[in-house]
Amino acid sequence: MRVGVCDYPSAYAFPPYGYGGIERWLWAVAVGAARAGAEVHLIGPQWRTDLPVSWNRVAFRFEDLAPGSAGVANLKSLGLDLVVVGHEYPSLPAWRSIWQELGCDVVTFQHDPDFVHAQNAFDGQQSRLFCYSSEMVERYRDCRPFQAVSVQFGLGEEAPPLPQRGKDLVWLGRLDGQKAPHLAAMAAARLGRRLRIIGKPVRDGAYIEEYGAILNAPHVELVGELAGADKLVSLGAASTFVYTSARGYVEAGAATVGEALRCGTPVAALAWRSGTCAENALCEQTGSIAYVDPELDDDAAAEKLAEAIARTEGLNAEAVQAVGLARFDPATHFRALAARP
Repeated sequence: MRVGVCDYPSAYAFPPYGYGGIERWLWAVAVGAARAGAEVHLIGPQWRTDLPVSWNRVAFRFEDLAPGSAGVANLKSLGLDLVVVGHEYPSLPAWRSIWQELGCDVVTFQHDPDFVHAQNAFDGQQSRLFCYSSEMVERYRDCRPFQAVSVQFGLGEEAPPLPQRGKDLVWLGRLDGQKAPHLAAMAAARLGRRLRIIGKPVRDGAYIEEYGAILNAPHVELVGELAGADKLVSLGAASTFVYTSARGYVEAGAATVGEALRCGTPVAALAWRSGTCAENALCEQTGSIAYVDPELDDDAAAEKLAEAIARTEGLNAEAVQAVGLARFDPATHFRALAARP
């Protein structure tokens, strides 16, 4: 199979040096396709120049080409069977017109819970959309979506080392009101445990002003953004990964859960309802979910989350990693994306 993996105009590189969910997913798909034996072409100018020279590259993007142009002829000469792209592009007329000239399949993963697709973006056959959770599948039911976990990692994060499980808790993500890391800090305080928060620099000033006291408490370490080996070691050295979100936030991808499991760290997840990404990612071997009524206050939610953290203590790190590497295997993920129903 010949596969094209497309970049797009982004503030981040492909793959990114740290934060950047869709960019990380596209890199994991490229790696998975190569491991599955596909001939992979990285399409677009924003793929990093420090990638191994063995990767095939196409310097331009679909949407920058004119129909019938020499660039389109160049793309046709590759004989692509499948292109993989960010979720917006099957709805973008300029991109779609070039894809239709190629006549190949296109797949994407929905990483935004609010993006509205064009009516004809997906037919469930030649053009396919994937969603992580059952609530996302329902949210995009008119697009004929398929359900699967999302696999994401950055350069140098493809093969996590064996876990070296320690005593500290860890949280990873974007430090803002949607991700709600203060709930993890509150739960850690109840257990008398240290919490390391790995995350993108704060942009939500109002959130930090409201919850600054707990986020800067003595038991909390604000590590900052990590990538590559440093990130893998930090995740694998934790006792439990704590996943949180705000009550009304719909998580589309929950990439951090898969990252933790691939490193052998069990997950304690907060869920305000059923049908979330945590349900599709976790099992009794890999973590525990705290289901909390959204009408309850933060103190009650933190107490439930602390109980879920305690339930993960007896889980074996090596067994967690074995399940995580299998469930979030990039080649398996690629095969699921590439297979026509």
